[in-house]
Amino acid sequence: MAYLKPNNLSFKEKRNTQTDAADRLGTEPVGKLLLRFSIPAITGMLVNALYNVVDRIFVGRGVNEVALGGLSLILPLMTIGMAFAMLFGVGSANMISMRLGQGRREEAENALNHCFFLLAFSGLFMLILGLIFLDPILSILGAQEGSVSLNYARSYLRIILYGQVFMMVSFGLSHCTRAQGFPMITMIGMFIGAGLNMLLDPLFIFVFHWGVQGAAWATIISQLASAIWIVSFSLSKKAVVRLRLKIFKPSLGIIFQIMAFGSAQFLLQFVMSGVQLLYNISMGWYGAEALGVANGGDIALSGMNIVGSIAMLILMPIFGINQGAQPILGYNYGAKRFGRVLRAYLGAVTAATVICTLGFILGELCPGILVRIFAPEGSPVLLAFTPWAIRVVLICFPVNGFQIVSANVFVVTGRPRISILLSMLRQFIVLIPCMLIFGRLWGLRGVVSAMPVADGFSFFLTATLVFFELKKLRAAEKQETS
Repeated sequence: MAYLKPNNLSFKEKRNTQTDAADRLGTEPVGKLLLRFSIPAITGMLVNALYNVVDRIFVGRGVNEVALGGLSLILPLMTIGMAFAMLFGVGSANMISMRLGQGRREEAENALNHCFFLLAFSGLFMLILGLIFLDPILSILGAQEGSVSLNYARSYLRIILYGQVFMMVSFGLSHCTRAQGFPMITMIGMFIGAGLNMLLDPLFIFVFHWGVQGAAWATIISQLASAIWIVSFSLSKKAVVRLRLKIFKPSLGIIFQIMAFGSAQFLLQFVMSGVQLLYNISMGWYGAEALGVANGGDIALSGMNIVGSIAMLILMPIFGINQGAQPILGYNYGAKRFGRVLRAYLGAVTAATVICTLGFILGELCPGILVRIFAPEGSPVLLAFTPWAIRVVLICFPVNGFQIVSANVFVVTGRPRISILLSMLRQFIVLIPCMLIFGRLWGLRGVVSAMPVADGFSFFLTATLVFFELKKLRAAEKQETS
């Protein structure tokens, strides 16, 4: 009958659809691709950020402002987990997009299989390690002796560790799904998790009165839902490269390649964890003296938690643009279409700069309104310190979009060491010495002021290196068209 299609034709149609999903990275207009890939990625990153931000908003409103400081204490540990998720997820995604651009589909599939197991095993390892050494870990998080925030941190961390595997698998595999040409699948998965989290947080905190433990349970249940979604798609026939767990054979060579591709993002996240720890310690050291109250350390922790949440909401769209541009850059560089690489890079930088500038304007004009979202009944000390800190931290934010996107270009062009250097400049090489020196000179205000100084210095060095990189790409583009 005419309306019945043979099975082999149906399979070919599916395969053609899968091929088109990858090949369009090298054929469709770059501006259209950037919009189609970046908007879901931006949405996804914002939604992913809401896991932490929504927890903080409901904890600040439903528990108290000191509990916000408790969540700030465990942030370095959460960032370490994110670092490993990005090491294996971003590394595999870079490898997948480049191998697809080179027409080496089997190697792309092998990278995806390795990614899943690396994420799952590292998540389990962190769970076991965290439960065994819970109290020793808490003792080095930066709280001063007698800090009330530490008790809140213990209650939250004891539960959140059980969701570590779900977080790593869902976040890591989402990069691989996007690299295959399916950004909407990633966005839907993150919407599922964040939407569920936003529903469960008020239920567990305001109705069941579980406090910070309720926020932790809401988070891990939501992460489980996201993981189920993204794994289900990766196992399905709709994916360009599929998870094939039965035929998986571990290879150290592939693992090292994945780690090399993801090392820049990993180091950036790992260093961020160290900076967050140093911030926590500095808040405890200088908070009481600078703010003039006995619990000044806890209040300073809570205030910087709010500042960090606002900065995260501004920067997450930039990371989304970066991730949306990555498969376009990787595919076209692998296919030696350098003109498209240049257009994708310049488009990503422009969009990132616009977003950072808008965030800067919002933070400078109405910081008090932003603070009251998290702590509507905050103490006078918190409501005086935090708006000032927001204004200072955001001074150089308009240039951060350029710096973040530009660092990723060197990964695509096969020079991850330069990308690592640029990524670490702002978060480590310049920032930490500034924090230590300024803290000695000006106390709490000096620590807060270190960030815009690091942002400005990193921008100038990144701009210098990118200038020469763009010259090489333009020369390659001329050879391509001649």
